Amino acid sequence: MALLFLLPAPLAAQSPKDETAAAPTTGAISGRVISDAGQPVPGATVSLRGSSPFFQPRMAATDNEGNFQVSGLGAELYAVSAFSPGYISPPRDPDGQPTYYRIGDSVDVNLVKGGVITGAVTSAFGEPVVQIAVRAMMVRDANGQPPRFPVNHSPRVTDDRGVYRIYGLAPGTYVVAAGGRNAFGISSGLDSDAATFSPSSTRDTAAEILVRAGEESTGIDVRYRAEPGRVISGVVVGSIDPAGSQPSVNLTLVSNGIPLSSTFSFQPPGGKGFSFYGVSDGDYDLVAQLSVAPGQLLISDPRRVTVKGADVTGVELAVRPLGSIEGRLTLEPSQAPTCQNKRRPIFSETLVSARKTTKGSEKDLYVPLSFSVAQGSPNNSGDFMLRNLAAGDYSLSTRFFARYWFLRSIARDTPGPRPTARVGVANRSQDIARNGLSLKSGERANGINIILAEGAASLRGTIKLAPGESIPPKSYVHLVPADKENSEDVLRFFTTRVNSNGAFALNNLPPGSYWVVAGTGVEIESNSEAKVRLPETELRARIRRSAEAAKTRVEFKPCQNVTDYELLIASPGH
Repeated sequence: MALLFLLPAPLAAQSPKDETAAAPTTGAISGRVISDAGQPVPGATVSLRGSSPFFQPRMAATDNEGNFQVSGLGAELYAVSAFSPGYISPPRDPDGQPTYYRIGDSVDVNLVKGGVITGAVTSAFGEPVVQIAVRAMMVRDANGQPPRFPVNHSPRVTDDRGVYRIYGLAPGTYVVAAGGRNAFGISSGLDSDAATFSPSSTRDTAAEILVRAGEESTGIDVRYRAEPGRVISGVVVGSIDPAGSQPSVNLTLVSNGIPLSSTFSFQPPGGKGFSFYGVSDGDYDLVAQLSVAPGQLLISDPRRVTVKGADVTGVELAVRPLGSIEGRLTLEPSQAPTCQNKRRPIFSETLVSARKTTKGSEKDLYVPLSFSVAQGSPNNSGDFMLRNLAAGDYSLSTRFFARYWFLRSIARDTPGPRPTARVGVANRSQDIARNGLSLKSGERANGINIILAEGAASLRGTIKLAPGESIPPKSYVHLVPADKENSEDVLRFFTTRVNSNGAFALNNLPPGSYWVVAGTGVEIESNSEAKVRLPETELRARIRRSAEAAKTRVEFKPCQNVTDYELLIASPGH
């Protein structure tokens, strides 16, 4: 659920709402699916995934004009995605936050024509290799960045001519491989062979193919080497009930620190172990998982193995409980006259999320995304729990829909010094928003307190340009706290993308004084508040230096809406 819910949601601005009216409890979400050419996409499948546990996805098909509507929805948050053969969702920044929608919203879902790789697989004698699986593996995205998680595309099988065609590819750079048992279970009679990469090589010398949206890369042929593959085998140990569900093992090919592709195997009853056949030489990360109860999983620590001309046997993966994070979200109303009779946040339309922070080291072992992120909505009392998280460092965030409210703090109360005869037990508050949270295997991290406060302001404006100038690509507006007492408050750093017409908007701003600056992504490498607010990042210091040098200050009062604001782009070097 975490994978499906977090990744496909398109980015968009928060929908404008009447913040004085009572919130509806049921309703519909409607919209339109359009292509990158601005044309409707008829017959597309639209999927809505709710934020409540065990929500069954709701599906709808678009009509001839690309329109859709899903009715009978409750008051919660929804991720909206669309699928049509040959199309893909526009790539988004992995550090950016997806957008969620509420009942009553109208959604424009954009699809982009995917790229194509096609070619032929032939034997050493030039004969076509028929019914063999061919897969494309992304090594860099359209921005030249390596993927954090494998971009797994369904493999395509060659026809009687040995020809394959892989379509619906996101823009980026790929390598192509034919054969190998880890090709998602497609059987060709060559399952025990090692994969052959185009043109006729191992992964280390494979040709790289640049794929652009809507374009076709032809002649990507593979001369099949028919080399025997290797075996990776071992056993999953731990609290395994022979009569219960059996462990599964995730095998991920890792090249130069980049996770390229993943496949699965199962350990049969009796604990006789697991095996992967047809494995090529290279580095692999293994993680075992086991379901012990509905919604409760065990996983192993990731284990890296290197295959080099021989089988790897005797790998032992010990499953253990995952960690969890729990706490309470509270609302802090304002007494300011300008903030009266405003809509309060609804807990069912609020999401608390935890995401594992990555260090970017090639030595980091790969853990599947589903164990690196978790999210949930608070119950009616404001209590929340995020389950099934692997050990590691996490950043926490809160998404909510209420124009006049802001995120005041994310903290954790931990026991203070040991009591003495004169001193009682004290509580220390740890700033989770700034420092993050370190989670151990099986740890239940409780005492997380999240406060949403009333009194938020908003800022809407445009970038002021001289005659003949245009908005530079990847331009952003940043807000930095100017008050000394708030200078280290990461929740008062805000970032938004400038539209092509120069317009920008920032919402849910705590009252107070800020430096405001506009710049390009080349000068200030940031494109999301999530990245700006990460623990131990030097990025905030760079943004602060640029903002203070620009010397443009803005002051917000409780529940104030600033509109028609004009701002200059910071000159290079600021």
